[in-house]
Amino acid sequence: MDERGLVIAAIWAGALLLWLAFLLFYDGLRRPLKRAEIDAFLATLGPRMAETGNDADRLRAFLEGDDGREFVMINLVRTRPGAVTDAASGETAEGSEWLRRYSDPFVRGLIARGGHPLFVGRKVGGYIDAWNTAADPGWSLAGTMRYRSRRDLIRMAADPAFRAVHPNKSLGIEATFSFPTQRQVAFYASPRVTVALILALAAALGHIAMLSPGGSA
Repeated sequence: MDERGLVIAAIWAGALLLWLAFLLFYDGLRRPLKRAEIDAFLATLGPRMAETGNDADRLRAFLEGDDGREFVMINLVRTRPGAVTDAASGETAEGSEWLRRYSDPFVRGLIARGGHPLFVGRKVGGYIDAWNTAADPGWSLAGTMRYRSRRDLIRMAADPAFRAVHPNKSLGIEATFSFPTQRQVAFYASPRVTVALILALAAALGHIAMLSPGGSA
C-alpha cells in the first residue's frame, strides 16, 4: 500500500475509533446497579421523598430492577403562574424563570452523562382523549429525557451541584409527574446513527480529497 493508501486507511480507522469512543460514552458499560449503591443513595435522600409526596419503595423497586440499559423519563409539568418569591433569598421571579434556572443546569448535567432531551413541548390544548383519568390539572409542558442508565439517574440526584439548584424546581413547578419507560418502537435516528453518519461523511470527504490531483502523493 502506497503512502496515499495508508493515509486513506488511517482516515477511516480514525472515524471508526471515534465512533466506538462515542458509543462507549453514549451507552456506557451497562452494568446494573448493586444493592450497596442503591442503599447508599437512598440513605442520602432522608425525608425528601416523603416531603414531596413520593414513594421511596417505588423508587427502590425501579433501581433494583436495573438492567444497565438506557431509559426515557416521561414528564408532565404545570409551572407556577405569575411571580414567585423565594422565601430563603427574598428574590422574586416568574415561575417559568425559576424552572429555567433548574432545567438549564439539569440538561447540562444530563448531557455530560450521555443523556439528553428527546422532546420538550408546550401544551396548546386540553385533553383530546381521556378515559377514566383525573381532570386535566392544567399541564404547561411535556418532555421526554433520555438517561444512559439508572446509575446516571442516582449520580445526578446525588450530585451537590444538582442539589444546589433543585430548590428552583419547587419554585417553578406547581405540579408534575414523571415515569420511566423503555423504547419499543421509535421512528427517529438516534445519536448513534447521527454521529456515525457525520463521521462517515467526514471520512468520505477526506478520502475524496486524498484521491484528488492535489492530494498527497
